Amino acid sequence: MTVVRTWGALLLTAAGATPALVPAPDATPPPAPCVASVPYTAGTGGYARYRIPAAVRTREGAVLAFAEGRVAGGGDSGHIDVVVRRSEDGGCTWGPLRVVADGDGDTRGNPAPVVDPRSGDVVLLSSYNGGEATEELILRGEVPADRGRRVFVQRSADDGRTFSAPREITARVKRPGWRWYATGPGHALALARGPHAGRLVVPADHSAAPPAGSSDTGREPRYYGAHALLSDDGGRSWRLGFVDAAYDGQVNANETTAAELPDGSVYFNTRDQLGTAPGNRADAVSGDGGATLARPFAPQPALDRVPVVQGSLLHAGGALLFSAPSVPDARAEPAVWRLADDGGTAVKALAVSRRKAGYSDLVPLDAGTVGLLHETGTASPYETLEFRRLPLAELTGRPVRRPGDPWTGRGPYG
Repeated sequence: MTVVRTWGALLLTAAGATPALVPAPDATPPPAPCVASVPYTAGTGGYARYRIPAAVRTREGAVLAFAEGRVAGGGDSGHIDVVVRRSEDGGCTWGPLRVVADGDGDTRGNPAPVVDPRSGDVVLLSSYNGGEATEELILRGEVPADRGRRVFVQRSADDGRTFSAPREITARVKRPGWRWYATGPGHALALARGPHAGRLVVPADHSAAPPAGSSDTGREPRYYGAHALLSDDGGRSWRLGFVDAAYDGQVNANETTAAELPDGSVYFNTRDQLGTAPGNRADAVSGDGGATLARPFAPQPALDRVPVVQGSLLHAGGALLFSAPSVPDARAEPAVWRLADDGGTAVKALAVSRRKAGYSDLVPLDAGTVGLLHETGTASPYETLEFRRLPLAELTGRPVRRPGDPWTGRGPYG
């Protein structure tokens, strides 16, 4: 007689054969990867609020989710640490929270991580100011240099498990007269094509002192501009790349994100911080790896539904993707758009949710999936940092070829 039990049971034979594990015909398949997880929740882990997400996928395939851990409250100054959590299963579960850069009463933030393609090291840039130095005071030039905005770099040689102490590079990448300064926030770039392959490009922004003879009332328009930090030796030395120094008030380039296009050029998209030009976004392109811009930042009307907020770019699956809230006058309803490579057109590819939403960062996970680490909540955009796994085929509108898939000859695979 033969007795078959469910999955995990023993198959017994009357002839006394060796028992063997066999699946039952109705065996439950293994669970699919998660859709979403929450690596950071306000009021936990010793922090009142977590903000300013940034994410990278390491050489070993781990996902690193960086954030600002704000100790006392939601403000942009005070005791703020740069923290990280690490996932080894594509963002479904997360290891313990670790402090990467301790504010120790001061402010460390604006994480801008990138993986050096040559060494595999994770390179992290961030910004600093004294805990008492608010952005308003810095913009008005009322903060001593040592308590104002400064720039630091760290690296991890063990796939994001530990990081070196912050090393200051301010003198190399901040011009005299600049006041406000912010790295990223969001992931930086490691160029993969052309004569500058391997270069690290970190989008950043700054404010300048007012021109001689003008009065600085502390009101808008500010003298904002974007710039880039460049390294050709894996993040060991740094220099300035392009500098947007128009300061005309029409486009106030602020928090900036970037993506490498298939032709090797770099596309920059920036938050227009209350400039007089129409819309809330502007863009520019560099043909020399971020050293210069082919044209100044100009208004980008294709993303006219995006409010004044940071956003994220990623070129994946053969498409240029952009994430941000999608209500023009509110931080709400996070979405992902598919852009033309020149930024001229935009299609809303995915409405992520109807909830409140703020800053975000896109990260590639595998051949068919990208991740979205973003600020979101029900009553406020800053209740959690949520991580969502998004299918590339849904975002790009085209099939995605995975390793081992047969070539069908039908359609463009990303």
